[in-house]
Amino acid sequence: MSKQIKDTAPTDSEVILGILNNSESALKKLYTAYFPMILQLIINNNGNEDDAKDVYQEAIIVLYNKVKAGDFELSSKLKTYIYAICRRLWLKRLTQLNRYAGDIRDFQEVLPIEEEDADLHNDRNIQFTKMEGALKLLGEPCKTIMEDFYIHNKSMQDICERFGYTNADNAKTQKYKCLQRLKKLFFQQN
Repeated sequence: MSKQIKDTAPTDSEVILGILNNSESALKKLYTAYFPMILQLIINNNGNEDDAKDVYQEAIIVLYNKVKAGDFELSSKLKTYIYAICRRLWLKRLTQLNRYAGDIRDFQEVLPIEEEDADLHNDRNIQFTKMEGALKLLGEPCKTIMEDFYIHNKSMQDICERFGYTNADNAKTQKYKCLQRLKKLFFQQN
């Protein structure tokens, strides 16, 4: 039984040394050890198995490149490090696909995050929540202008046409005013 655990969950140093020594078996062990955790994370958050495989592959490439570059310093467990990379990559992909419009607090966590990582994670969650609240308070058309420009990457010309402004410069001026209001609302929140 212990051999089976050793085969699927290598130590952090085994993985790092394995990468440095171009060990295929270390990479294979790494793939099998933590993929189920990432699969559950992705499936719990609007993804599927193929998404999980893609994200996990990207995370392993990030780890591999950092170790090979010689500037890798592990400040948590390797499992936590990989999880954090996958989580960040998946949130980014969901945002790009506009599949994550919910509250950041609704994101389903699978693994408890290390204490240092948890503080950073909590600070970011607070900032996302504050921004979401500020956007809700912003009102229309400012809310839609901000989302169109910053989230959906629409051009000022597209925004001009959508809202009936006489030219893109007028739309840009309106966007600027909306951004100032959004900043004010964001910083007024406790």
